[in-house]
Amino acid sequence: MNAPTSPASDGGRDTEGVEPDYRFTLANERTFLAWIRTALALIAGAVAVLHLVPLDWAPAMRTVVGLALAGLAVFIAVYAPLRWMRVQRAMRRERPLPLSVLPVVIATGVALVCVVVLLGNYGA
Repeated sequence: MNAPTSPASDGGRDTEGVEPDYRFTLANERTFLAWIRTALALIAGAVAVLHLVPLDWAPAMRTVVGLALAGLAVFIAVYAPLRWMRVQRAMRRERPLPLSVLPVVIATGVALVCVVVLLGNYGA
């Protein structure tokens, strides 16, 4: 059984509720880290499009793709820790996990970048 936690045993985090099973806490942390890796990959893609890959695109097209990738990375980097805290809080309070807009936003953003890349390759 999980017992209520005290502030000392919780490291100063949200002390309301019960300590969740450590497996769920670690799974939540792995999900957070996966989102951070995704943000890093998107930043690497932005740098590649803007500075490393020799593309025969108009400069505006490269800028749009690079900034879109960087924008998605910033969105993930800001939203992922907020999502991690919301899920952790829900687990502590034994409530249903909150839904996330992150997968929808990222899937839509990546799809739009793919369309722009296709237009950049075949529209020129």
